[in-house]
Amino acid sequence: MTTATEHLKKAFPEYLEDLKALVRIPSVSFAGFPEAEVRRSAEAVAVLLRKRGLENVEILSLPGAHPYVYGERLRAPGKPTLLLYAHHDVQPPGREELWKTAPFEPTLKPGPGGDRLYARGAADDKAGIIIHTSAIDSYLKTVGELPVNVKVVIEGEEEIGSTHLPKFLETYRSKLDADVLVLTDTSNFDCGVPALTVALRGLVGLEVEVRALTKTVHSGMWGGPLPDPAAALSKMLARLTDEEGQIAVPSVLDDVRPISDRERAEFAKIPYSEEDFRKQCGIIPGAKLLRSNGISPGIQIWRLPSLSINAIQASSRKQAGNVINDAAWAKVTIRLVADMDPEKVARQLQDFLRSLVPWGLEVSFKVEAANGAWATETAGWAFEAADQALAAGYGKAPLKIGCGGSIPFVKPFADALGGAPALLVGIEDPYTDAHGENESLLVSDLEKASLSQIHLFKELAQRWKP
Repeated sequence: MTTATEHLKKAFPEYLEDLKALVRIPSVSFAGFPEAEVRRSAEAVAVLLRKRGLENVEILSLPGAHPYVYGERLRAPGKPTLLLYAHHDVQPPGREELWKTAPFEPTLKPGPGGDRLYARGAADDKAGIIIHTSAIDSYLKTVGELPVNVKVVIEGEEEIGSTHLPKFLETYRSKLDADVLVLTDTSNFDCGVPALTVALRGLVGLEVEVRALTKTVHSGMWGGPLPDPAAALSKMLARLTDEEGQIAVPSVLDDVRPISDRERAEFAKIPYSEEDFRKQCGIIPGAKLLRSNGISPGIQIWRLPSLSINAIQASSRKQAGNVINDAAWAKVTIRLVADMDPEKVARQLQDFLRSLVPWGLEVSFKVEAANGAWATETAGWAFEAADQALAAGYGKAPLKIGCGGSIPFVKPFADALGGAPALLVGIEDPYTDAHGENESLLVSDLEKASLSQIHLFKELAQRWKP
């Protein structure tokens, strides 16, 4: 253990260079971006896995899907097998004019918590790959072998909802048997404060388009008698939430499980500062936080559903002319919590929007995502190992938190592994700005997370009872 951790500290600059090489590849998995770059990213990940000691490395493909990467090292008979997950695809860069550095050129700069590496994918989730490979390499370069068996799966379409995951599980199920799932795609509570994520919200994503005309027309020549689809859509979207910003879609909240006294007692253990929260999220000074039943904003994010309008488009902001648009489009998402059925919520959202369409206009929908929430119990040997490992790596005991985001991979894989424990750890922090401009990674926490992974391998091996 000592030699492996000491090696990681000495070799950490090299592992950081591994990360920089990966984030230079613009592996955006969204439609309209070059698929060849996601393939190039997968090939680079495969090279890195081989370099760091993984065996039987291969790129796993499915028709129409971005590539996964697989590798393994199964040389610890009688010890548990870990399925280590991360993803190599990334979000689009967003508004590049708002980036302070080039989004795909990793740049080290001082920031919240210390030196940070700025680049798209630096934290979400190419750092997760490095946590796995640096821990593996540190054992192999010193001890000579791992104390556990590992299988590594690096996904290529997580950022677009893991669309082909059911087919992937069906096709490659024989490769995936494991005793523990270790996923490195979640957040710490704060800079230098580790966390185990024990609950994820689900996601329903819906595209809605309202059409009034077969073509865009001059607003001066035709304005007045013609219904405006952008105005129609705005009226509809405004009805989705009430005056306090809470979901107003009929019946959607009926299945939300009430927060129990036990949960409230656990939530009370989590430190919360409204001042810190406002700073972390970047809310403007005069804006009020929207509260639900007196629950603190942090707990709302983990335990209650929410609705967001992610995008609206009628024409182009850069080329907005004096026109009446033919159609208007928006993307609406609802984050789900336990007991909410994603298919049901998707139907309720469509039905309500359809009922709101004014002036006899046409409306069409496309369901982009419908994934359920996930939660786990935290008792047992694997969570005891994770608690010990994170404390050793960070020098602080981890908090057990929820995550407002969704990771479609988790529930299907946990189910496929027969309910094997799922340990969700990560490297993001409240200042990471994942999915936004100026995404960044706190470099010192990457080292601590990698050290924790070394400890996790040992702790799981010692606690394992077949």
